[in-house]
Amino acid sequence: MIRFYYNLSPNPMKVALCLEELGLPYEPVPVDTRKGDQFDAAYAAVNPNAKVPAIVDGETTVFDSNAVLLYLAEKTGQFLPPQNGAVRGEMLSWMMFVATGIGPFSGQCVHFRHFAPKDAGAYAMDRYVYEARRHWNVLDTHLEGRSFMVGDAYSVVDMAVWGWARMVPFVLGEDAFAGLPNVKRLLDTINARPAAQRAEALKGCHAFKAEMDDEARANMFRFIKPAN
Repeated sequence: MIRFYYNLSPNPMKVALCLEELGLPYEPVPVDTRKGDQFDAAYAAVNPNAKVPAIVDGETTVFDSNAVLLYLAEKTGQFLPPQNGAVRGEMLSWMMFVATGIGPFSGQCVHFRHFAPKDAGAYAMDRYVYEARRHWNVLDTHLEGRSFMVGDAYSVVDMAVWGWARMVPFVLGEDAFAGLPNVKRLLDTINARPAAQRAEALKGCHAFKAEMDDEARANMFRFIKPAN
């Protein structure tokens, strides 16, 4: 059985969706990053980058969410375009766009809008808000007139988008979807799938620390020292 190391943040949740779509048996293993579980030596042996998600599938360990998605899709031969062809290349391009653009810029946007010290500076926040919005606009433009990200079928790259699309209002503000109608349409389409509902049900499986207190800040953002 696959051991799935997770919390409820966007990157683990897209892997949860993929596991549910594929119908693969898995054991969810909570990693409470606000309590510092990601720094435990046992977990460092799974993911030396001290991030979630990661999976252990027999003798194979995979970390980084999009790497996990591609591994699972290739393992099962599902939710992937044909190996040879333009759609496969398009799929890989958008997977990397999510991995190197949507995720990092959205994450930094969240950090500077919601969690950074007040003296962090307006420039950093403006920079990440701008880049996060720009990346989401690129994706929304791509989705114009398309049911899914690539080709005519739901695929692993839609799962990659879903993890972060759920958080767009927290990333960019409550009215953000007004300017991203195609992203919202894709999100609604995936949310209606039973697998997405089962993935969201993971919220009830483990009580993660909810408070962003000094302990959580020290574990999540180690360069920020707790207040005295």
